[in-house]
Amino acid sequence: MVKVTRPPANAFVATARKLYNPLGFSKGYNFILFFILAGALMGFTLARLQYLDYYGIFCGSPGIGECYFFTKGIEEIGLLMHLATILPAGFLVCFQFVPAIRHKAIMVHRINGYLILALSAVSTVGAWMAARHAFGGSLETQMGIGLVGILFVVCMTLGYINIKRLQLEQHRAWMMRGWVYASCIITLRLIMSIMATIIAGKDYYTAKQCAQIDYTIGKNQTLTNYPDCDVFYSGEDLNKHVLVQALMGGKGTTAITVGTALGLSFGPAMWLAFAMHAIGVEVYLHLTPFEAERLRNVSYQRQQEAGMRNPGRAGLTADRLGDAAVWKPTSYAVVPAHDERHEEVEELDRLRGGSENGSGYGYGDGN
Repeated sequence: MVKVTRPPANAFVATARKLYNPLGFSKGYNFILFFILAGALMGFTLARLQYLDYYGIFCGSPGIGECYFFTKGIEEIGLLMHLATILPAGFLVCFQFVPAIRHKAIMVHRINGYLILALSAVSTVGAWMAARHAFGGSLETQMGIGLVGILFVVCMTLGYINIKRLQLEQHRAWMMRGWVYASCIITLRLIMSIMATIIAGKDYYTAKQCAQIDYTIGKNQTLTNYPDCDVFYSGEDLNKHVLVQALMGGKGTTAITVGTALGLSFGPAMWLAFAMHAIGVEVYLHLTPFEAERLRNVSYQRQQEAGMRNPGRAGLTADRLGDAAVWKPTSYAVVPAHDERHEEVEELDRLRGGSENGSGYGYGDGN
């Protein structure tokens, strides 16, 4: 349990500490963020575990027509791979951000991390395989899925490299970036639903294959609503496409028109959600420089103990790869007692209030 030296401001804070201190959180705002963000990811993942019954629930009925493409070919294999790996990964990663697990069960944290990395790699490949027809498969949708997947893999790779080099603050930053990017799928759903409702009934159309329309609403309704599909049924043009209006309610609404509204909204919603998440995680990282500095001091000590060259910047840091000023340790807890800077740094720490846990190293919240 985290040792807190400051007395609670009021009874509510005292009660709240009994809840979040055993989890390893020492700051209330970090626990609130964890509860909201990790809770949303956990809830989203648990709600979709039923989709692992792929042919019974996910594609057990025509729905909005997506499964016309996802029950055959490479798209079927890709989506099966994606669902079978990203759902377990999304569930397991929530525990990676619980400080108590990192402090008291570091081996669990490591094994879980390796498992998540493996699942994440497979899930990303699966998403790319299924992207061609995901929610209509528009170019902005394919580009969005491709970009988020690439950035996710890059972040996971950089996070892995940095933890192998014991560069903890960079590991923290890149892992947070990667999973915040991936979690834009949750915000995407909210934006997509709102956007689809707004455009429904207006002059928004998209081309759909008659074969997909037939799969979704059947032959009779297809010929009634889209008579040009008669050449599909006659065999004259098996690849016939017709325009379908985006409708979400009222006269003329069918499953295929709902799918059109959602498909037209998916791509723009994904880009907007990704932008929001990308900005949000950078704001958080820039608002928590003390935590990054504390973890870098921990990295300095551990890299020294491991005999690495350039302790404090043995990983992928800006002062090693770019033109940033060379980093120096700032906490007296990791500066040798015989170092001439010891007294100077000790005085600096006293002026800054010292480390929250009474030492210059240790994981703390890490969130």
